[in-house]
Amino acid sequence: MTKLDEKLARIRAGKYKRSDFIIADAKDGDMGAGVLGAAPKRAADGSRLRGKTRAEFLDDIEAVVKQGIVDVMLVSASNLELLHERGVFKRSKVKPVIRANDTTDCWGLIRNGTYHKQPSRPFRTASLPRVMYNATGPVKGARKIYGTDLGLYSITMMNDVDADLRTLEAFRAFREEAATIGFKYFLEVFNPNVATGMDREQIGEFINDCILRCLAGVMKADRPQFLKIVYNGPKALEELASYDPSLVIGILGGGTGTTRDTFELLEQAERYGGRVALFGRKINQAEAPLALLALMRQVTDGAIGPDEAVRAYHGELQKLKLKPLRSLEEDRIVTEEPLKKAMLKAA
Repeated sequence: MTKLDEKLARIRAGKYKRSDFIIADAKDGDMGAGVLGAAPKRAADGSRLRGKTRAEFLDDIEAVVKQGIVDVMLVSASNLELLHERGVFKRSKVKPVIRANDTTDCWGLIRNGTYHKQPSRPFRTASLPRVMYNATGPVKGARKIYGTDLGLYSITMMNDVDADLRTLEAFRAFREEAATIGFKYFLEVFNPNVATGMDREQIGEFINDCILRCLAGVMKADRPQFLKIVYNGPKALEELASYDPSLVIGILGGGTGTTRDTFELLEQAERYGGRVALFGRKINQAEAPLALLALMRQVTDGAIGPDEAVRAYHGELQKLKLKPLRSLEEDRIVTEEPLKKAMLKAA
């Protein structure tokens, strides 16, 4: 069993403890971008030299898996194939996962593109039978998994009946295909990617209701392993977590932000009912991702607080002789609005 299987089993059994918090590294940026999908290659002074090559990106992924702190590694199907050829997951308890679809709002890092400014539309590149069994269709009988049996499926709810109908019909088709081959998934639900006239609290309520409504007709065999959602503040997260404890809720990282944003989001997510963190840019854009991950685990375990973790991270950068992108004082500032509002209310 992978660490993910063990932790999900304890969470579902009502035996959750902080060491069961699940951390996922989302290194699937190539599904939404080209050259910029990988992390930047930086000089020791922190300046950006260029985008990393695919081979360098694979090296980064391998290093994170070997470190063994994360529970899940999310990548594109094509990169998973290359990682398996390297034997990266052969003796690891880190669960490899692929992005099973790539909706148009995920194409936001394509240079000179405007896809992310247009209402999201469903789209899927990856072939589930190919990912799971290296086959073109369903496989009868037991067979060794070729790539992985778990993927991320993403939907974006727009509060537009035609757009949301397309999205939910595509989701239903995905579930039906996944069921035929035994492929499992976790569900990412994005906030609307264009203006809807709702404020952040209203969006949180809207997304909660959309999640519950679209899963109400889905029985256990076809339900997601867990959720991945935007952190819309403690009220929305607590409401969803308390409404249905069988839903394991994960928080996505969003933008890069400060290092304090990264640690504060982890702390607030765990406190208000989240049990998974799936961070992409917050890890990939960091000066020292492995050092950051080590401290992320300490924060989720409750061994260190967010502000102390920022100080410790800068200490690690000093040891590594890496110039930080921000000064310590700048990096201790919380910049993301839902996090700031929650802190003000708690004060």
